[in-house]
Amino acid sequence: MDLVAESDPAPLASLQDYQHAGRAFVHTEDAGLPVAFLLLGLLDGSAHIEQVSVHPTYARQGRGRDLIDAAEAWAEAEKGLHSLTLTTYANVPWNAPYYARLGFDVVPPPAWSPGIRALREREAAIGLDAWPRIVMARNLHRTIGNREHPL
Repeated sequence: MDLVAESDPAPLASLQDYQHAGRAFVHTEDAGLPVAFLLLGLLDGSAHIEQVSVHPTYARQGRGRDLIDAAEAWAEAEKGLHSLTLTTYANVPWNAPYYARLGFDVVPPPAWSPGIRALREREAAIGLDAWPRIVMARNLHRTIGNREHPL
């Protein structure tokens, strides 16, 4: 997966756009240095995880899960959104199987929104489909009265 590993990081201006919109989530280590981050987009009425990365030294400590939960809380509280979506590699253990353990389900192509379909086409155009990719979603919940209801 050299294509992925060797891709350039996002430009600083792009990262600042996420930060100013409140859609950049960062986990730091004890000295305050960033060790994990999540960038959240908005796509067809859903919050869309555009990137989540954890430094290997800090993997398997729940940092990615915490970032995803923070993104979900933001999506519900700030925007009233109903789902959290992402695209990922199907067969990489720290990708699709990990997200499945966090409550994400595979979304079959007939159920893709127009924005997801366009995103998948852009991913294929830049070569990301060299390895099987899938779309996944996690429904967010809202409390109605005293009961929680999935939407």
